[in-house]
Amino acid sequence: DPEKHKICLYEVGEFKGRKMEIMDDDVPSLFSYGFTDRVGSIIVSCGTWVGYQFPGYRGSQYLLEKGDYRHFNEYGARHPQFQSVRRIRDMQWHQHGCYTMASK
Repeated sequence: DPEKHKICLYEVGEFKGRKMEIMDDDVPSLFSYGFTDRVGSIIVSCGTWVGYQFPGYRGSQYLLEKGDYRHFNEYGARHPQFQSVRRIRDMQWHQHGCYTMASK
């Protein structure tokens, strides 16, 4: 199913430390779900995600496509601060788009 999403966040690099698994959901604050504000490594099993430095989808953004990220610098971060994450979904845009076509 192209709309399926799954990501595992690890507190420490090399997939160590505490783990948080997220399936088909957006998380505006990892801390409010009992996780740390640091993510050292990530496994994206399904879908494409965007991780954010701060809660509420703010701060630096990290595009996370399917794959293994053993260290935070592998997903483009200079530090492990990572506090919210959401899915990129194919159908999140309005069906009619955000513009109108000029008729001839």
